This record gives sequence, structure tokens and C-alpha cells, in this order.
Amino acid sequence: MLPDWVYKKCPEISAAHRDAAIARQAQLTKPTGALGRLEQLAIELAGLQATGQPRAARVPIIVFAGDHGIVAQGVSAYPQAVTIAMMANFASGGAAISVLARELGSSLEVVDVGTLAQEQMAGVVTDKLRSGTRDFSVEAALAPAELAFAFEAGQRVVARAEAQQPDLLIFGEMGIGNTTTSAAIAASLLGISAEEIAGSGTGVDAAGRAHKARVIDAAIVHHGVSGVAPEKILSAVGGLEIAAICGAIIAAAQRRIPVLIDGFIVSVAALAATRLNPSCQPFLLPSHQSAEQGHRLVLRALNVQPLISLDLRLGEGSGAAIALPLVRLACSLHNGMATFAQANVPDRPS
Repeated sequence: MLPDWVYKKCPEISAAHRDAAIARQAQLTKPTGALGRLEQLAIELAGLQATGQPRAARVPIIVFAGDHGIVAQGVSAYPQAVTIAMMANFASGGAAISVLARELGSSLEVVDVGTLAQEQMAGVVTDKLRSGTRDFSVEAALAPAELAFAFEAGQRVVARAEAQQPDLLIFGEMGIGNTTTSAAIAASLLGISAEEIAGSGTGVDAAGRAHKARVIDAAIVHHGVSGVAPEKILSAVGGLEIAAICGAIIAAAQRRIPVLIDGFIVSVAALAATRLNPSCQPFLLPSHQSAEQGHRLVLRALNVQPLISLDLRLGEGSGAAIALPLVRLACSLHNGMATFAQANVPDRPS
């Protein structure tokens, strides 16, 4: 169903560089472990990037956009026209992720992998086989060829970004209805009910959330996808931007490029990616825990601990962008601090 490259093994962590980073941390002018998780973050990056000096300077941000047929079931607080309007907002610099990218000195690419837009938009890359998914409460969201094309679109994004020699990548998303799709994917992957994982998304009330959960549970039963192969789940209840992010995560890991994972929707794509290709797991760096109900469960399934928790629920890659300065500081501390010997500071007694 998916291209062969999706299953190709990602590089191993460089144990030599990781061990060297551990040894360096032990010699820096601070008590052992005093910088907490920032120390571990630098160590992880050294092993992932296979370098003595972990880096987070060049971090392109890519926002994938797609529309969702499930919106016809009244699961979103916003109309579907918002997806296209927000793509224009990203491209013109007015969205939150646009502001964050400027402040961080990161490039921002917006990719239409499946919105309802019928014309090329200025500042937006169009790479899609269809406009929007089908209503998965009625039929499969994506045909196998459409799912494969979305994965390939994600791989093409990474190939373009590779020209910038990125230290990390951040993937964001936009698509009215995509919290419903993500919840359906996550519930299917984890074998749990939608009530446990479906949140308020764009701001539906308690009755709206309950309706969303019922729609998801009925669709999962209809397609018979609880706990089945991720390829079948993504075809039955998936989204084009989510599939593209899934492909992009795997493609990045195969190129030894770590990915700073954003909120609920990107984390669900990451979970699907690890089920398809477990060797990409080490290259996932979680940025934050969002206010979306199911995010905590997805992070637990990924066995990762987020850097921050600020009750964010915007998406767009914004949470990962906000966490990026912490990653940069972790690298700077690791690379720039003096050792006890360099600073002529007495070390701990051996």
C-alpha cells in the first residue's frame, strides 16, 4: 500500500558521540545533573546528529494543509473555508507560526497536500492528488494510491529542506476537522474509545465533543480498524496532511535529521510513523504537551516527555517553535561551557 522507502531502516544513534557527550557533561563546571533535562537533550542530539557539537541553529518549519470530509458531520466549530484562508495568512506572514518563524530566523514553507483550494496560491507549494478526504463516517477517507501520494509529498518536503542543511525540522499542520481525524487515528492505533482521546479541537462545547466522539467510534466500528495495521487505519480514517507529516517524519529520520514534534495532530502522525517504521522513534524530540485531551495519551504511547506544558492548542507547529529556544540553549550550554580543567575550578573528589 505504501512505497518501499517508508519501511527502510533509519540510521542508528552514534553511541560514540553519545558517550562522548555524556563524558563532556560530567566535566562541565556545574554539579552533575544540575541542568536537568537540558543535559539529556544535548546528549541525545549529539548521538542523533553524530557530532561532538549538537546544533539547533538551522531549523526550517513546514506547515502541511489539508481538508477533511468528516467536517460534513458537524464536528468542527469553524467552517471549512478557514483552511484556505489560513494558508494565505501563513504565506503573508500574519499567522502565529509566521511570527514565530521570523523571530527564530527559520524559513517557513506552506504546502497544500490536500485542501479544497482549486487555484494556486501565492507563497504556497501545491503537491496534492486530491482536494480533501472523503467523509470517513460513510466511506474510506483515502484510497491506497492517495495515501501513498501524501507520503511521497512528505518525502519531497524533506528533500527540499535538506538543501538548507537543517539541524532539526519542525512540521506543523492546518486543516479544519483534523483533530477529529487525528483522534480517530489515535483511537484506532491505541485500541481505545474516542471518548478517551477526542478533545474540543477548535473549541466545540461538551455536547459537540460528545458528538465528535460518537462519530469517531461509529466510524472505527464501520471500518473495523481498531488495533489493525497503521496503513489500513490511515486509509480508512486518515488525513492528507497527517499522512504527509507521517511520511516526512520517516524521511527526515532516514536522513539523520531529528524532528521537534509539535502538538496532538503531529504527535498522532509521529505515532503512526513509529508503528510503520519503529527505527524512526529515536529521532522524535517532543516539544510540548498541549491542552488537547488526547495528547497526553499519545505522548505516553510514544514513551516521550515533553519539554514544556503551556496549555497550547493552536497547532501550526507553534508549540515546537516555542520550545526551540530551549533546544538551542541546551546545545549552547553543552558546547560553550568550560570544563573544570579549562576554568581551573576544583572538580569533585574522585
